[in-house]
Amino acid sequence: MKRFVEGDDRKQVSLLPECVDDYIGEDNPVRVIDVFVDELELEDLGFNGTVPALTGRPAYHPGVMLKIYIYGYLNRVPSSRRLERECQRNVELMWLTGRLAPDFKTIADFRRDNGAAIRNVCRRFVELCRGLKLLSSDMVAIDGSKFKAVNSRDKNYTAGKIDKRRQQIEESVQRYLDAIETADRISPTGFDVKTMRLYEKIASLRREMRELAQIGKQLQTQPDKQLSMTDADARSMATSGRGSGIVGYNVQVAVDAKHHLIVEHEVTNVGNDHGQLGRMAVSARRAMAKPKLKVLADRGYFSGPEIRACDLNDISAYVPKPLTSASRKKGLFTKADFVYVAKDDVYRCPAGERAIHRFNTVEHDMNLRVYWPSACPRCHLKGRCSTSDYRRIRRWEHEGVLEAMQRRLDRKPDAMTIRRSTVEHVFGTLKHWMGPAHFLTRTLGRVSTEMSLQVLAYNLKRVMNILGVAGTMKAMKMTG
Repeated sequence: MKRFVEGDDRKQVSLLPECVDDYIGEDNPVRVIDVFVDELELEDLGFNGTVPALTGRPAYHPGVMLKIYIYGYLNRVPSSRRLERECQRNVELMWLTGRLAPDFKTIADFRRDNGAAIRNVCRRFVELCRGLKLLSSDMVAIDGSKFKAVNSRDKNYTAGKIDKRRQQIEESVQRYLDAIETADRISPTGFDVKTMRLYEKIASLRREMRELAQIGKQLQTQPDKQLSMTDADARSMATSGRGSGIVGYNVQVAVDAKHHLIVEHEVTNVGNDHGQLGRMAVSARRAMAKPKLKVLADRGYFSGPEIRACDLNDISAYVPKPLTSASRKKGLFTKADFVYVAKDDVYRCPAGERAIHRFNTVEHDMNLRVYWPSACPRCHLKGRCSTSDYRRIRRWEHEGVLEAMQRRLDRKPDAMTIRRSTVEHVFGTLKHWMGPAHFLTRTLGRVSTEMSLQVLAYNLKRVMNILGVAGTMKAMKMTG
């Protein structure tokens, strides 16, 4: 094999380094994992087994197991079975664990039994970033994305899906019965293999019909009238594609606008972002220890009570209003065309008429004031304003909060561009790391633990890119 790079003879004796540490470079990220875990107070974080039992078989220290998982998620090896193999052959893991090789059941049980403690480790790393002045920005972007659960769409049931499947079964049974009748006319005597197969298919479909009836009864006991057979907490959720959807979880994150670190995250099984803004914004402000905070979010988060909750907590929200006005779709004037005059408590309509306050009402637990002008029936713009006798304008009692937010958006036209560039690539990176299956565990609690490990790995890699491996280790030792 001349003119090629040649390898060594497999049977030749080599003088390899005897010390495992010689195989691990000084700039290897595995050294950061080792320092980070060694600086943690595992008992305070809530890990089981930090104090060894006096009797029984000795257990692995939780620090060793945590190092294995952080290494696995940092290197896109989340499976406990794959981590077991890596502990036996991967030099980096041999160095990290002291050549310990737990079996896959022990590795999986650690993640299952220490979910709350692992989530605390993720929060502890955010505190470390705050101590390193990496969360100096006063702005975060909040967004949510759908992640697949361990539950296929065929194993998720709603009343609509059951009715549709019943209709398909009935049509199939009728088609098979027609085929049997045709076969009987063609060959009235004798054994017909095709006819027997059709009878078997009909029996199978009738068994499925009985199963659907049982599932329908279970469905009535579910609060949201939805049932997932594999992962009970997973829910069917619509995605951006028309007519598409997945069975999974909605992951909410808050990302700082400067270094793009995830400062707060939460896994929910609610299929939309409406109602998530206030809680995520307050949690992000607490994690960053900021007296005031600016929050960017897309139209899906627009909610008067949520925006007011931000305002009450010294958080300035930047959320554009959804373009879902029924008047806009009909080509009529929208509420934005009516100018509110605060000192007189009236609206000025496009025709220049005054819409005065008429009465109060309550809709969706919101106190509203209703206005309309007296000149509507004889107005020359009525055809462009309303199909009713009078154009009614509803004003929420805290509408001033929404108007102040709109003025902030007008002064910052690039707010949504900053939001996209801050938060959307985070989801792209996480989904690329997690692969097509996304989550490997089931139920909301365990999925939350798995997501915390993914977030911790993401933040760890971000900090190493910012400070370098040596700088990160030095900072961890100083702050620890």
